[in-house]
Amino acid sequence: MEEKSASDLSKATQMPESFKTGIVQRLFRNLLDLMILRIVQTEPMWGYKIIKHVEEQYRIKLRHSALYPLLKKLEKTGFLRSRKETKNGRIRKVYEITSKGIHLVQAYSEVLREETARSADTQRDKRSKE
Repeated sequence: MEEKSASDLSKATQMPESFKTGIVQRLFRNLLDLMILRIVQTEPMWGYKIIKHVEEQYRIKLRHSALYPLLKKLEKTGFLRSRKETKNGRIRKVYEITSKGIHLVQAYSEVLREETARSADTQRDKRSKE
């Protein structure tokens, strides 16, 4: 039996871009609160800018009816704070992440890393026993 090189295995595990996009979109929908926190962590944003960012970066049409109640909930639970800003005569509610929100994002990232590593270890152990 012929063994595959590391580069052959890497090529075999590469996924089509559409498959990767689908995974990202699914993660985004299922972890919407965390994704919004991560977006706002990069820079403070108002609702419409968040919606546009999500459309451009993730190709997901985020509805106002999904976003604004979530922003309110994240603010009420202390993960976001907001301030009113006037620009060109318009008042915007700009959201920024709090230290509590940053800790939540970091905790989720750590758990995902740990679980991914554990899963990879389990798969590697199964393959070595075959």
